[in-house]
Amino acid sequence: MSGSNVAIFGLTAKQWCNLHPAFKGNIRDYASINELICLANMENINAVLIGEGFSQKERLIRLNKVTIN
Repeated sequence: MSGSNVAIFGLTAKQWCNLHPAFKGNIRDYASINELICLANMENINAVLIGEGFSQKERLIRLNKVTIN
């Protein structure tokens, strides 16, 4: 989910690939274990927010707040 990537890395997977054309794989292949754990947690939180009816923009704002705190 690109919202989690944006919240953690500040860019989408596609943007990351465009910035790192020599790297094989995707942004998550180069993430630390802590970043991967955070991403998994963010995806779970995002699922809850979707269930509560939040828009994509609102979810991204909330996910960003979670990563900052």
